[in-house]
Amino acid sequence: MARSRSTDTSAPAGAAGRGPAGAPPGRGTKGSTAVGAPAATGKGRRGRKPKLGKDGQPKVSRLAKLKRQAGMIRQAYSMTYKNDPKLPWIMLIVFVAVAGVVELVGILLSSPFLFLPFAILLGLLGAMIVFGRRAQGSAYRQVEGRPGAASWVLEGMRGDWRVSSGVAGNRELDSVHRVLGRPGIVLVGEGDPQRVRSLIAAEKRRIAKVVGDTPIYDVTVGDGEGQVPLKKLSAHVMKLPRNLDGGEVNALGKRMSALGGPRPPVPGGPLPGGRQMSVSQRQVRRR
Repeated sequence: MARSRSTDTSAPAGAAGRGPAGAPPGRGTKGSTAVGAPAATGKGRRGRKPKLGKDGQPKVSRLAKLKRQAGMIRQAYSMTYKNDPKLPWIMLIVFVAVAGVVELVGILLSSPFLFLPFAILLGLLGAMIVFGRRAQGSAYRQVEGRPGAASWVLEGMRGDWRVSSGVAGNRELDSVHRVLGRPGIVLVGEGDPQRVRSLIAAEKRRIAKVVGDTPIYDVTVGDGEGQVPLKKLSAHVMKLPRNLDGGEVNALGKRMSALGGPRPPVPGGPLPGGRQMSVSQRQVRRR
């Protein structure tokens, strides 16, 4: 008798039953598992949270930081050069002078090639120091005498300084800025000295109920007697005695945040030449 062929069609004829076309026999199940595994892995990678830094923001790679800093320095140089055309020549003179002195020492010690890298590095360092100082001077000249200049200087200070701009003011654009830091509370006023004194006195009375025995300093920006020039404001504030520790500053900051009261329409920063001062100039000034 002739053997009849099986006519059972219950098994599916698709890829799930036989595996992909051209695959070796008996590997259909393994093939389907391998296809699903990368998809699950990719999904897990997409759902992974980025690493956060101490400030709670996603970490940025070192290369990205270097590119950003280089861009800020380039922008600061271009803006400073517009107001100080002699900048490149002065930087070149400083570089040559510093590198020449170091290399001369190397020649006297019979090691000119050994001192050459140090001469170049120190020359570049000297040029960058000169660039930073002239950029700072150029920025101060642009903002001096404009409303909000003191606030701009205070916000650029190094360290843990919590600046609240324009906590008091009037229609003449006289304003008082509040700074919270290790010394305590610093009230910085800018504008007409007589009007600023009354504004500072009113702000002292307002915050006295909250700060308790915390020291309160008052500073008036200007070139008159008893005033602090704008270019020396940050140094003056940072030299104040340290009366609080970090925990006390945080606790005081929470109490200060509960203070209400209207904020006058005082500019957050000066507008030299019709434009807001760039962040790059602040970065250079901090260095």
